[in-house]
Amino acid sequence: MKIRFFLTLIAVVLSIQANADSFQDMEAPNLDVPSMQAEVEKMSEQNIFELNKVNVNTNTKMDFDFFKQKTKPGVKPYKFMDDMTFVGIPLFVAGMALKGDKAMFRVNQKAADGGKKNTQLLTDFKTGIDDYTQFFGPAMVVGLKLGGYEGRSDWPRLLASAGMSYAIMAVLVNGIKYSAKEMRPDGSTANSWPSGHTATAFVGATLLHKEYGLTRSPWWSVAGYGVATATGVMRVLNNRHWISDVMSGAGIGIMSTELGYALCDLMFKGRGLLRNDLEIKSEKPSFFGISMGVGLGGKDLEFESNGEKKTIQFRAATVVDAEGAYFFNKYIGVGGRLRVRAQSAKNFGDFTQYVAVEDLDAWQPLQPYYEAAFPGDYVTPTSDAEIMQNRRTYFQKLGYVSDSESAWNENAPVTDSYGVIKSDHITEFTASVGMYFNLPLSKHFSLGTKALIGRSITQELDIDGHAEGNRKDISYKLNMDNTPGGKDSDGDPGVTFSELKYPNNTGEKWTDDWEYLTIGAKSSTSFGTGLSLTYRYKSNFSWRVYVDYDYTRKDFTATYSPFHFIQKGTTSGANLLMDAAMTSSSIDGKGLETRQYNIRKHMNYVTLGLSFLVNI
Repeated sequence: MKIRFFLTLIAVVLSIQANADSFQDMEAPNLDVPSMQAEVEKMSEQNIFELNKVNVNTNTKMDFDFFKQKTKPGVKPYKFMDDMTFVGIPLFVAGMALKGDKAMFRVNQKAADGGKKNTQLLTDFKTGIDDYTQFFGPAMVVGLKLGGYEGRSDWPRLLASAGMSYAIMAVLVNGIKYSAKEMRPDGSTANSWPSGHTATAFVGATLLHKEYGLTRSPWWSVAGYGVATATGVMRVLNNRHWISDVMSGAGIGIMSTELGYALCDLMFKGRGLLRNDLEIKSEKPSFFGISMGVGLGGKDLEFESNGEKKTIQFRAATVVDAEGAYFFNKYIGVGGRLRVRAQSAKNFGDFTQYVAVEDLDAWQPLQPYYEAAFPGDYVTPTSDAEIMQNRRTYFQKLGYVSDSESAWNENAPVTDSYGVIKSDHITEFTASVGMYFNLPLSKHFSLGTKALIGRSITQELDIDGHAEGNRKDISYKLNMDNTPGGKDSDGDPGVTFSELKYPNNTGEKWTDDWEYLTIGAKSSTSFGTGLSLTYRYKSNFSWRVYVDYDYTRKDFTATYSPFHFIQKGTTSGANLLMDAAMTSSSIDGKGLETRQYNIRKHMNYVTLGLSFLVNI
């Protein structure tokens, strides 16, 4: 009370001194109220400039008083858990619910089934930005504070709140990580769930939100949560985390910070507070928001060409939105949404298999070479296991592998082969506009829906192939009867190979890099709607839980070239022989050429997510 009286007295003295010249010419007998008020309010431009200069300097003075307690009068103190939203809980639970939707699609084996297969897939996508963006929030808070840009708390209260928040997050994340022992997508370590990077990023974002978003400008909150969301997405794209890890990490980050601030509110009470929360008076629910969600529909693609089917499976999609709407009143508005939907491969299915082992009567390219090189040793397979055993035995007899070796040796036609994943996901970018509708339920809660139309473009999945080895030649005689009704030695139309010899080294080395597999889609029109529940926990901030439904018809194309390396690895004569053998015996009647599969699919996407909204 004494401090407030003392500050008021100083302000009055300064005001009287600044207006002293106006009082010098006054005569007491002629003084009346109107003229006195007019002269007291009069202020020179120089005085106004000086006062503004003082105010500016006060607000922007650099602040290095780390241990000095400051409390501004008139700032409303927080009660324990007064500022809790509990929004991190559904995020964490959603991550737990999605933990089962994962499978290792990489095969890192050099000698599977008697020799290297082109299923050793190595990701080529890598960014280290997420190692730095996780610290964006605290870096901004400290930078603004040092620069004199006043926020919610003084240094002691800020440092205590931040320290408490990070400590709670570290205990939760590490306690769960080393108890759950979840394997990472890249197979490196068993500490995937939840994501520590994402949890750290969302602690920082919530710090920035509480210190500056709530008290200075809501766009600080948008920046913090936007960068934190991008950090989580990059962890998924880097194949370091599953989407379940990221969602649980985000939930832990928000919960930890809200709990850390709640405990400090209990300890500090009204001490160390510098600014009140911002307040807006508009009842219109106009907003700008950022969202993170999980896509639950359209996981499999099955391509077919000339009776041959190829299937690829996808995991649950990662969905990130930027959305906004202007409302004319409480109920109706217009707006738009930018949506990025990334769906990574769960496995590449038949696209990593050379032999269609599901059909024992299908193409067996090794059979004629095996029978010709080692007569009487070939066993007609009756199971998938015997097909693989034939492959293993044949390569061992050729001297390309031995019983004790787990990889091709230096004499093999292919000494190294693998796939390089340029992009292991199909990403859709959709821009939509339309009508937004709102139904208020109470002061804090409302239901919403929308009707959107937009355009969707697709970034393709892309795997490149690499192979190298010894250039081979094959000696053979080719008998062809192209007369009407001509038959080969088996009584079937076609060609007869005789005096076939196993491949011989030419003494040359070869290497080949090519596009192994690409899957993409044409742009299409998208229609969307959804249902949401919004909790307006501050006058200018809201959290929203939503379920969106989107429909689009996509024309997908898969371009697949598994045998491109044979052109480099064999002589022209051997290449012709391989192409003829494959053409006559493959399911689709194609030889070494690139295959193309097409499918038109009606895509029904369901997205479950959480939005952070700034009410404008």
